[in-house]
Amino acid sequence: MGVKVVETGLRDGHQSLFATRMNTEEVLSALKELDQVGYHALEIWGGATFDACLRFLNEDPWDRLRQARKTCKKTKLQMLLRGQNLLGYRHYADDVVEKFVQKSIKNGIDIIRLFDALNDLRNLEAAVKAVKKYRGECQIALSYTTSPVHTIEYYVDLAKQIEKMGADSICIKDMAGVLLPMAAFELVSALKKNTKLPIEVHSHCTGGLCEMTYLKAIEAGADIVDCAISPLSGGTSQSCTESLNFALQGTQYDPKLNVEMLDAAAEKLEKVKAKYIANGLLSPKVMGVNPNIVKYQVPGGMLSNLISQLKQQDASDRLNEVLSEVPNVRKDLGYPPLVTPMSQIVGTQAVLNVLSGERYKIVPKEINEYLHGKYGASPAPVNEEVRAKIIGNDPVITHRPADDLKPEFDGLKKQYQDIAKSDEDVLSIALFGDVAIKFIKQRNEDAIPEVIKVEA
Repeated sequence: MGVKVVETGLRDGHQSLFATRMNTEEVLSALKELDQVGYHALEIWGGATFDACLRFLNEDPWDRLRQARKTCKKTKLQMLLRGQNLLGYRHYADDVVEKFVQKSIKNGIDIIRLFDALNDLRNLEAAVKAVKKYRGECQIALSYTTSPVHTIEYYVDLAKQIEKMGADSICIKDMAGVLLPMAAFELVSALKKNTKLPIEVHSHCTGGLCEMTYLKAIEAGADIVDCAISPLSGGTSQSCTESLNFALQGTQYDPKLNVEMLDAAAEKLEKVKAKYIANGLLSPKVMGVNPNIVKYQVPGGMLSNLISQLKQQDASDRLNEVLSEVPNVRKDLGYPPLVTPMSQIVGTQAVLNVLSGERYKIVPKEINEYLHGKYGASPAPVNEEVRAKIIGNDPVITHRPADDLKPEFDGLKKQYQDIAKSDEDVLSIALFGDVAIKFIKQRNEDAIPEVIKVEA
């Protein structure tokens, strides 16, 4: 049995390379061909696609999903969901989580990959229940990072808990591209010994390691790998689909993908890529290799964010000081993995520590909330001196953060009954507030694009 491949170009590929700006027409342009390739799944939705559709592209993300489902007759469609955060930037009440999962599956999603930035599995409970209830395929991801607490034993223990929760598969989610080849071999081998679930590996090419890491992971028994079709691969994206297919041809791992269909899809997507190079959204910088991410554990998107924050403060020359401060802040906060939203939170605090000249003199509200326990449990104990300096003697919650949230969906449905044409509209408003309201009002006035009402 060959290794299976999930195609990420239509979600993570363009999210990593040019800020999720592919529009629905461009996504659909190569979908007929991609559907014939023989993929395990096409990752097409979730992540930042929802936000980008509403905020920048003036499109309905639900409509994109429905059209993709109509086009894809053979291949499963996959999405990325941040557990209790869904696709937004805070925890949502359980009723909103359930309704969002229900509607995602109803509109065409087959596989939902769930993850939590802290690997706090309590933040995934509501979403897992909903995926199982509405008969979707549930994949739970381990947010991969390295630290004194993120050992092989730590991940094996997490995988065993994930299996008990009822997941259908496990993904090693290496969002920064810092998973080293030998470490991948060791981790996949240990997971295969300790769990019966299929193992998928997800990484990025940012550090120049991805292809080597995938090969060692496959040798260790990884069942599925995430790749991006050639025009949307490399740099801060994933390894190239066609190259992996050639590398494994004729071996026991041969994915046996349809090369003719891959070429036809790549030709169409090459034209899409050319547009984003021409308009400057695809910067040559993101196509390079940055081995230092392994040293600092800083994902590509976080690095560009730090550079831009320092530029605004006229302090570009202090980047190395900030990069050296990132691991210190991370240690103080109990070694959170640097993935959304923790990457932004840790990065901003490192910048403030360096520029203010005193550590934790200025603290964003997110750090305050994190230290109150509102994001969940930190992987390791936080530095109590730092906590005391920032929140004093305030109580710290130890229960599941979403237990404090009252149901939201029915209230929002009633509040926006004049403009929301469907439950999907209500969910868009729940996640993105004013951005969604503005889009929906404009869509209602123009009557474009056509709204397809999906009944529960």
